[in-house]
Amino acid sequence: MTQNTSMIRIALPAIALVAVSACTSERPTGFASTPPPPVAAAPAQANGAIFQAASGYAPLHFGQRAHRVGDLVTVVLTERTTTTKSASSATDRSGGFSLTPPSVGPLSFDPGNLNSGSSSSFNGQGDASQTSSLRGDISVTIAEVRPNGTALVRGEKLMQFSQGEEWIQLSGIIRLADIDRDNRIASQRLADANITYGGKGAVQRASREGWLSRFFNMIAPF
Repeated sequence: MTQNTSMIRIALPAIALVAVSACTSERPTGFASTPPPPVAAAPAQANGAIFQAASGYAPLHFGQRAHRVGDLVTVVLTERTTTTKSASSATDRSGGFSLTPPSVGPLSFDPGNLNSGSSSSFNGQGDASQTSSLRGDISVTIAEVRPNGTALVRGEKLMQFSQGEEWIQLSGIIRLADIDRDNRIASQRLADANITYGGKGAVQRASREGWLSRFFNMIAPF
C-alpha cells in the first residue's frame, strides 16, 4: 500500500505537468511592429519660397525604397528545407578455444569437454528524411538601421478563423541594397532569420496527441 501511494504521488505531478503543457499554445511575444519615430517640426522659414524642406522630401536617388525606421518591407517567404540521413553498421565476431590434455596419467581426460567456440553478428540500418516548406508574403517594419547598410526588420501577421487563429512571426537582418523597387525582399536574404508559424484552436488540438497518451509514452520503458 505504501509503495502504491508513493507511485501515485510521483505520477500526479507528472500528469499535471503534461496537462498544463498541452494547454499552453500561446503566441510568442516580441514581434510587434516598430512605428516610425516622431519627427520634430522644423521652424518655418519666412523666405517666400514654394519648396520648404520642413514639409519633407525624398531625394531622387532614394525614391520610395524603404530605408528608415518604421518603413514597410514585404518579405516573400520561399522557405524549403529537405534533410536526409542514412546510417548502417555491421559487425561480425567469432572465436574458439581448444586444449589438448595428456593422453595418459592422472591428468588425462576427454579433450572434447574443453573445446568451446563463440560467434556474434549485428546488422543495423536506419533512414530518416524530412521536407518542410513555407510560402507566402508578410509585411514587416524596419526596427533599426545600422551604419553598415543593414537593417533589423520585425513583424507578425495574425489571422483569425472560425476554428482558431494562426500567426506568422518574422525577424532578421537585411541589406537595404537588396530591397527591390516594390519594397520586397526574398526570405533567403535574411540573416539571423527567426520565422515562426503556429496557431491554436480546434484544428491544432485535433492534430496533437492527447496529454494522457503523451504521459504514458514518456514513462514507458520500451
